[in-house]
Amino acid sequence: MDYHQNARLTVHSREQLAKRVVEQRCTWKQAAACFHVSAKTAAKWVRRYREFGLEGLRDRSSRPRRLRQPTSIELVGRVEVLRRQRWTGLRTAQQTGLSRATVSRILRRLKLNQMRDLEPRPAVVRYEHACAGDMLHLDIKKLGRIVRPSHRVTGDRRDSVGGAGWEYVHVAIDDHSRIAFSAIYPDEKQASVLHFLEAALAYYARFGIRFRAVLTDNGPAYRSRQFAHACRALGLKHHFTRPYTPRTNGKAERFIQTALREWAYARTYRNSDERSQELRPWLHQYNWHRPHASRGLSPPVSRSALDRNNLLRLHT
Repeated sequence: MDYHQNARLTVHSREQLAKRVVEQRCTWKQAAACFHVSAKTAAKWVRRYREFGLEGLRDRSSRPRRLRQPTSIELVGRVEVLRRQRWTGLRTAQQTGLSRATVSRILRRLKLNQMRDLEPRPAVVRYEHACAGDMLHLDIKKLGRIVRPSHRVTGDRRDSVGGAGWEYVHVAIDDHSRIAFSAIYPDEKQASVLHFLEAALAYYARFGIRFRAVLTDNGPAYRSRQFAHACRALGLKHHFTRPYTPRTNGKAERFIQTALREWAYARTYRNSDERSQELRPWLHQYNWHRPHASRGLSPPVSRSALDRNNLLRLHT
């Protein structure tokens, strides 16, 4: 028999307790003290022993004597119809005669408890520019500076390195080929953003890629006049993502998640310099060797504008 994990008495102990009271004329309190239970517990087992004998000392089912009546299928359907007519839970309860709690449970079960669930989800719009150089996605990811392995590695929450500061990973990715470039800067200010833009364009020029437009979020550095002037000087049309809608810059966001998983948090680094040194080798693996699902499991460099001979010359 499976006993409750906190049960003090087994069937045999209950029998001994009951016989002490019934046959040896012990009081409930005396018998309870001998078996380290309360007098109320002792009285319960003595009462069951007197009424049912040894069978009454077995554990009973925890199933309730009376089960609630489930709501009929017709009423559930009525609740769903009213909900799709934009009725509130209170109004639906008043109309159907059900309690508000019952209506709430039905709506949760039907996954209609939120008004937004009544609207069809917008279709995912996936796009890809036709040629390399049509669009350059830019973004920035803030990472905590590493001075030594802390609680994330040691597991001790007291082992913190508060006040170490931050460093900023600037990322760029070509919309068509998914060739990526990244560099680490001490901040995300205007000077760092402009310097990274020049470095990124120089990197892509090695593959014969010349860009016509850039896509950024609405950060202050990207909204600055200096960045707009730099884009005009470089012949780049500047597009902005919709505010609070990161999916409109989804290619850069997805690349950041891959970089965090496969580079930034892939192993334990002793300090930030060690992590920074691993960025360039990882980028090489990403661009030249890592299979990309959107490229038919081919690496991004397979969609560059260079022929095989030039690619072999660049592959170092």
